[in-house]
Amino acid sequence: MKITILGAGAWGSALAVSASANPAHAVTLWARDAGQQRAMRSERQNPRYLPGIAFPEGLRISQLQGTYLQAHLASQDLVVIATPMAGLRQMLATVATGKAPVAWLCKGFEAPLRTDALGLMGHEIQAKVAPGLAAGVLSGPSFAQEVAHGQPTALVAASTHANVRDALVAAFHSPTLRIYASEDVVGVEVGGAVKNVLAIATGLCDGLQLGLNARAALITRGLAEITRLGVALGARAETFMGLSGLGDLVLTATGDLSRNRRVGLALAQGQSLEQAVQSLGHVAEGVYSARTVVGRAQAMGLEMPIAQAVLDLLEGRLLPAQAVAALMGRNPAAEM
Repeated sequence: MKITILGAGAWGSALAVSASANPAHAVTLWARDAGQQRAMRSERQNPRYLPGIAFPEGLRISQLQGTYLQAHLASQDLVVIATPMAGLRQMLATVATGKAPVAWLCKGFEAPLRTDALGLMGHEIQAKVAPGLAAGVLSGPSFAQEVAHGQPTALVAASTHANVRDALVAAFHSPTLRIYASEDVVGVEVGGAVKNVLAIATGLCDGLQLGLNARAALITRGLAEITRLGVALGARAETFMGLSGLGDLVLTATGDLSRNRRVGLALAQGQSLEQAVQSLGHVAEGVYSARTVVGRAQAMGLEMPIAQAVLDLLEGRLLPAQAVAALMGRNPAAEM
């Protein structure tokens, strides 16, 4: 199987390493930056985003551009977009005329293109940029380092097209990486996007040393918020009890490798948002998605108090202790 992964960050590189372990696959990892591409070729690893993980011998590194890239993609059996959400629109436009199944890995919302607009998830961007494309998303609870090391992981391949789901399973299912198929693209994307915002809240909780009871409450009520928004957008409620809902939320909210959780921890320790983000060296999508999550909920008349508290914290309207007080001071309500 011929597979090209567009984007050589940690996650794209990890999946390239994992897929290349199958000798039946011919995997190409594409990097936009010429310097990064040269470094990966010479060192046979990704020194910037995944240092210390050796590339399999058969993994090809490419920096083809323009018509050369288009010609290469036309020969592939699967194209995977591994850019951050900010780069998805451009990459979908690049592959829009292709025939190969396409999937993206990014989780979150695109920054609104106008001040009066709402940010979009991947499937909504694809509907505008490349509506004729057979496409989907690969998501679920996963840290790049663990996948690259061959530690057991399970993901969800979501698409309304059977050939996309089948291609993702064929490309990445292995003894250490289990791929489940789903048709609920909306649910899988909502889970992957909103959990980043809620992980900031859990990091804040842990950074303030509020205890395990508080962490459990935040995760549980956070899942309720994810489900509320997802169902309103057309997702299946049961999706949020699976890998891309509960699974991804638990991992991102509690795992020490979680960038969004680390933002919450840093804010609790008194760092500014700018300091917290700069210390990561990677994108923390929850920082950029919080406003859109709250905006989309408000547009449909939904309450998402945890997401709202995170947004108020990120935008400087609340201090960490005040954000916790705002949540605990809400009026009693039935659990739902």
